[in-house]
Order: sequence, then structure tokens, then C-alpha cells
Amino acid sequence: MSDDPQKPGAVAAGDDATSAEQAQATAARDEAAAQAERTAAEARGAELREELRITDERRAEEEEAKAEQAREEAEKERAKREQKRREAEERRKAAAEEAERARSHADEAGGEAEPTRVVSAASVTGPGVGIDTDPKAAATAGTGAQARPQPRGPRTPAAVEGPEKPEIQVAAAFAGAFLLARILKAIAG
Repeated sequence: MSDDPQKPGAVAAGDDATSAEQAQATAARDEAAAQAERTAAEARGAELREELRITDERRAEEEEAKAEQAREEAEKERAKREQKRREAEERRKAAAEEAERARSHADEAGGEAEPTRVVSAASVTGPGVGIDTDPKAAATAGTGAQARPQPRGPRTPAAVEGPEKPEIQVAAAFAGAFLLARILKAIAG
């Protein structure tokens, strides 16, 4: 380098020291600014983490409150079902007691009165058995057509079998298939 200040690439020694000091001061300012920004960013990060923890805590409290509310509702529902069960049990017991009273009353009345007779229509309306009588009518009017007392005690209902008509079974199968299709459509849709 040349000491001549007139030459284009020449720099005075005093200027070189000044510019080094300026560069150092600028670097120090930049470093201080960067350090301040890092500190501010770390502080903001700490604030965000704190807010996140507060939010997590609030969310946990809300979930706990919801769980408590669901538990209370389940307890109320259980109590309601228990009350309905007790009421049904009481109604069943009352009906059983009423049936027992009715049976005992019927037994008392049955002991005093004549037993009820079942009268066949064949013995009441039949003209009698003769030579021209149909054999089936004669059999009906025979000994089996006599009046018989009804049996006492609890009666069991006769067993009911399903319909033997195929068109009813086909209709039931169609209705079942239709309902299944609607359910599958609702699930898929």
C-alpha cells in the first residue's frame, strides 16, 4: 500500500485504526443486540411453556369435572333403574298376592257351589243319535260329549307354534332383509 492519500487504494494509518474501532464497536453492538434478542426469545419461550402448562392444567381440570359429571349422571341413571326395578318387583308381588287371594276365594266359593260343567254343543243341539246320523256326529254325541268339570289350579297357556303359512315367512324374511339393508346403509353413509 502506498502512503499517498491521492492514490485510489491508499488508506491512512489513522483511518485504519478508526475503522477497526468502528468495526469493533459495530460488532459489539450487533452482538449485544443478538444477545438481547436471544434473551427476549428465551423469555418468550419460557412464557409460552408456562401458558402451555397452565392450559394443560386447565384442560385436566375440565376433563376431571366432565368425568365427575358423567359419574354423577351414571349414578342418577343407576338409581333410576334401581327404583324402576323395585317398583316392578312391588307390582309383581302385589299381582301375585292378588292372584293368591283370588285363588283362595275361588276355592272357598268352589267348595260351597257345584263344579262348573262344560257342555258340548253336540249334546245340546244334537237331535239325538239315530240310524241316519253321521258317524262323526254320533261319536261326538257319544260318551265324550258329556259335561266335565273344569280342572282347578293354575292353568298353563297352550304352546303356540309359529305360522305355517309360507307367505308369512317370506314377508318376514323380506322385512328383515329390508331392515338390514337400511342399517348397513346408515352405517356406511
